[in-house]
Amino acid sequence: MRALAACWLLLPAAFAAEPASSVTVYAAGDIARCDEGDPARSGAAATADLIVSGLVADPHAAVLMLGDATYPVGTPAEFTDCYGPTWGRFKSRTWPAPGNHEYATKGAAGYFGYFGAAAGRGYYSFQLGHWRLYSLNSNLGKTEHAVQLAWLRAELARRPSRCTLAYWHHPLYSSGMHGSFARMKDAWQALYEAGAELVLAGHDHTYERFAPQDADGRRKDASGIRQFVVGTGGAFATPLKWPLPNSQASDANRYGALKLVLSADSYAWEFLDAAADGPRLDRGTARCH
Repeated sequence: MRALAACWLLLPAAFAAEPASSVTVYAAGDIARCDEGDPARSGAAATADLIVSGLVADPHAAVLMLGDATYPVGTPAEFTDCYGPTWGRFKSRTWPAPGNHEYATKGAAGYFGYFGAAAGRGYYSFQLGHWRLYSLNSNLGKTEHAVQLAWLRAELARRPSRCTLAYWHHPLYSSGMHGSFARMKDAWQALYEAGAELVLAGHDHTYERFAPQDADGRRKDASGIRQFVVGTGGAFATPLKWPLPNSQASDANRYGALKLVLSADSYAWEFLDAAADGPRLDRGTARCH
């Protein structure tokens, strides 16, 4: 278990030898705009408040941070001064992944310095209830990515799981302004071959849910991976521009977080809108392969 860092909401003994029947996670990326004034009045504060209410109600819940934690350049001061007062409130319950803005500071020094051992070497895996989770780095060069991919394949073979979730920053599929990124196609293929259920990403500042697909974008309801883009953590909105055929729900006009309830052989999802009076956007359930 990771050492506890000083923060407002501490990590409970959630990873006991006997898994809980279900575990809740909250996920989003693209979070703290450090050039927009008081962090307490920011979009990041709104999504943090939303997540805190869930964490207080459930001491075993966890948070997945999908990259681009701070803007514009991921300096140590950005993490301390604008991420810290918002999403830093639950730092010790957060499992992070790095985004491209983290690497605007050489070596993503702000990111690795802030999250410390929790960031691993930029990628890592862990058990959460009955699920195996993989946090990957979509910013690596060819040689480093090959090392990550070899590690991923070895981990998937060594730790087979009925239910598997992976997350990183750049989406393989996106209808948003930045579009789809092929750089993680081989990681998707490895996860697909292992029977993984879910991939989460950010980068486009939108919410989008896709039908289960293979690494070539073909719909595979029985065996494919369902991807969510959740770049709604508090940064400025970006538009949906390139509609993809297997996109089933999308929105580019709100801040919020994805809530997942991970059970022994199934999962449920719901997008939580940071606007208290916001209409329900998307929810559903599915079984593991």
